[in-house]
Amino acid sequence: MVSVAVLKLGYTELFFVQPGVKVNGDYYREVLLKEKLLPSIKEISGDNFIFQQDSATAHRARDTIALLRRKKTDFISPDQWPPNSPDMNPVDYKIWAIMQQRVYAKRVNDVDELCQRLLNVWHSS
Repeated sequence: MVSVAVLKLGYTELFFVQPGVKVNGDYYREVLLKEKLLPSIKEISGDNFIFQQDSATAHRARDTIALLRRKKTDFISPDQWPPNSPDMNPVDYKIWAIMQQRVYAKRVNDVDELCQRLLNVWHSS
């Protein structure tokens, strides 16, 4: 699994979840949000951003919403998310599709090669 944030002002690096790691709510909050995504987003934009997620269970969990409130992060709450909106989710509906096309242009032999290709494509854009 790979996680990333895309902003009007730029984008974060790719954050890889190691094979075998279960991405539950705790992992999402403690590792992906607190250690990686939020600090990287703030580095790019300061405190001038509104955080939006998709409808994954860990994203809409009460503990995740509470964390975002404690961190004083402006965010779009789950009750305001449209049920399915490609326009509101460019990473899922456009960016990953383009990356997938480029990454899988040739056969991938293993996870390490896949990660390297993802990084190469991400940094070549």
